Amino acid sequence: MNIGQWLKKQRRRWVRKLGKKMLRGLFGFLGRQSLVGNSVVFDATQFPWTAELEAHWQDIRAEVEPLLAVRDRLPNFQDISPDQYKISTDDKWKTYIFYGFGYRSERNCARCPKTAQLLAKIPNLQTAFFSILAPGMHIKAHRGVTKGLLRCHLGLIVPEPKDKCVMQVGDHLCQWEEGKSLVFDDTAQHEVWNETEGERVVLLLDFHRPLRFPGTLVSRALLSGVRMSAYVRDARRNEIAWEDRFEREFVNKIG
Repeated sequence: MNIGQWLKKQRRRWVRKLGKKMLRGLFGFLGRQSLVGNSVVFDATQFPWTAELEAHWQDIRAEVEPLLAVRDRLPNFQDISPDQYKISTDDKWKTYIFYGFGYRSERNCARCPKTAQLLAKIPNLQTAFFSILAPGMHIKAHRGVTKGLLRCHLGLIVPEPKDKCVMQVGDHLCQWEEGKSLVFDDTAQHEVWNETEGERVVLLLDFHRPLRFPGTLVSRALLSGVRMSAYVRDARRNEIAWEDRFEREFVNKIG
């Protein structure tokens, strides 16, 4: 690594650190602005669009299954978003991205048209991807970027025994159910374990938390800044590079 690369890395490190500190300083304000309360785990029925996802979960699962057949060719999460290296360092967390901070992957959506159609109906969707955890995967405790977003997991494949495949969110121990939505505030510290012999697959979504004014204005401004940051730009560049490679191999492997 030359001096220019080192300086760039250090500058990005400090920008990321200060950016997270600023965002977390607004957690309290955005929580008070919330129109759906300030819970850690939410009742999914507060968000009507989850009902349609659940009604069509088997269609979504049918589109992820061919991808699991070429699991080794899917990107590790940290290969797309290098900032995740602290919580994922091996090949046990795979991803397949549809949206990343508002950027849509046209090619990935085209391969999973029913999933893409359902995602297009979700209001204020920011991020969406298949999150695939191998047996033995442990995602260390971590927190999300901003309280202006909420996270939803739609269970697609949940291995047995279910009490060995869990997520701790704050004081809540959560278990996934196939065909059911789990909505939570990912700025609460959360940690994941898959201690089964099977693979766990969810459709992971981030969407705008319903806020009153001026919370909406502040949240959208912050997210615009995040979208323009190296955190997102680098991830988008890595995703496009992976899609280019996968495109060349996809016809022969999946057809």
